[in-house]
Amino acid sequence: MADLTRTEVIKLIAIATKPLNLTGVDLSGVDLSKLNLEGANLTEANLSGANLSGANLMVADLTGANLNLADLSRADLYMANLKRADLEGAKGV
Repeated sequence: MADLTRTEVIKLIAIATKPLNLTGVDLSGVDLSKLNLEGANLTEANLSGANLSGANLMVADLTGANLNLADLSRADLYMANLKRADLEGAKGV
């Protein structure tokens, strides 16, 4: 079960004064489509099966993130750090 819901992530984005820190958070299966996660720290986050279609992930840190079976179609990954990220079965990459 995911640590946070889509609604909770949206609330965190709204109150964040610096890049959003979601290090190690379980967001598996969560619908994060079209959210602005620019510059977010998603190091070691579990995003398996998450819907990230159309999300803004520019310069986001996805080091070691689990993106297995995630939907990344139309996601903006410009300058995102995907070092050691698991992209097995990810859609749109």
